[in-house]
Amino acid sequence: MGEMLVNEDVKERFILIGVQTAERSEMIPMKDSLVELEELVQTAGGDSVACVVQNAERIHPGTYMGSGKLEEVRQMLAMYDADGVVCDDELSPAQMNNLERILECKVLDRTMVILDIFAARARSSEGKIQVELAQLRYRAARLVGMRASLSRLGGGIGTRGPGEKKLEMDRRLIHGRISKLKEELQTVQKHRELIREKRKENHIPTVAIVGYTNAGKSTFLNRMTGANVLEEDKLFATLDPTTRLLELENGQEILLTDTVGFIHKLPHHLIEAFKSTLEEAKYADYIIHMVDASDPMRDMHMQVVYDTLHDLEADQKKILTLFNKCDRLEDRHGLHDRRAEKCLQISALTGEGLDECCNALSGLVKESYILLERIFSYKDAGLLQLIRREGQLLEEEYLADGIRVKANVPVELYGRLS
Repeated sequence: MGEMLVNEDVKERFILIGVQTAERSEMIPMKDSLVELEELVQTAGGDSVACVVQNAERIHPGTYMGSGKLEEVRQMLAMYDADGVVCDDELSPAQMNNLERILECKVLDRTMVILDIFAARARSSEGKIQVELAQLRYRAARLVGMRASLSRLGGGIGTRGPGEKKLEMDRRLIHGRISKLKEELQTVQKHRELIREKRKENHIPTVAIVGYTNAGKSTFLNRMTGANVLEEDKLFATLDPTTRLLELENGQEILLTDTVGFIHKLPHHLIEAFKSTLEEAKYADYIIHMVDASDPMRDMHMQVVYDTLHDLEADQKKILTLFNKCDRLEDRHGLHDRRAEKCLQISALTGEGLDECCNALSGLVKESYILLERIFSYKDAGLLQLIRREGQLLEEEYLADGIRVKANVPVELYGRLS
């Protein structure tokens, strides 16, 4: 009997290219940026076989790199039998056209790779709408100078995703589809706003979990609430926000919401498309900032998170910073965040520090409560259930003239009870 042949998907091979300028070196070293780009390519299903960096005063407006470096890249494409190149920046239409003409291969930029990952990871209807909208906006901005065919714009890694259905859309069809998606997204956003209003009516504090991608947000949510959210050691393992109820030891209930991970140079197309999802942080009462303590680039990642929170107008919230994955560290010195109300060292994987995290959350909530001490008549006994649900009932004593109550309650509830 002949030997069975198994056909495995062959991964596309890419050379990563980037331009190091003086301005960029102050933000993030090119070496670190390319390491992250390599992770993005691998997450999207490709392989990186080499890296080429050019030091220059500025990025070339027409060809991204200078002619000498491009000739070096062209030779390396043949040497490594690579399928294409991935640029560490978002390319203009002219840069992409010129690079394809000079290198005669598939040319991707950082934005295209991230869009490709989002297309593969979107699960909910809202997530799929947001990804397709981001893809179409990216394409619409690059229609200038294109010939009749847009087929080459399907050139992500694996060529997949909800936005890949029609590769030869003209401008009219693309903008028509964008309008349709905006209408669908508005309907979904109204539903999300109704959910937020319902949460406000219930007076249950909400906590948004934010952080750089792959910091361990989903693992933390699963460990705390048993949410069963997908956990993977990959960038953007989960895109769709998940909200779960957490009951603290003192009986206080809070809502934890996992959000999409942030990343250096997150494409503005995605920020705009995922605005309703990212705004979970804006409308939350408190924020948990999850940091991968084992990542040597954690300080830069923290700055990216705070910059994004500032853009979302959510940087004035009370923040609890959790330095996760501390089980991987031998030396835990230097873990601090001056912008947070409190910092803790935890491991969502092993459970280390999670009890202290619950106590810290109780403390944050308690700070926004007012101590209520009064006697309620027996005909108002139903209000005690309201206090139990929205606050913390500390003491209750049944007297001849009523029920003596001592409780911590939210400011709004205190006003209603008074």
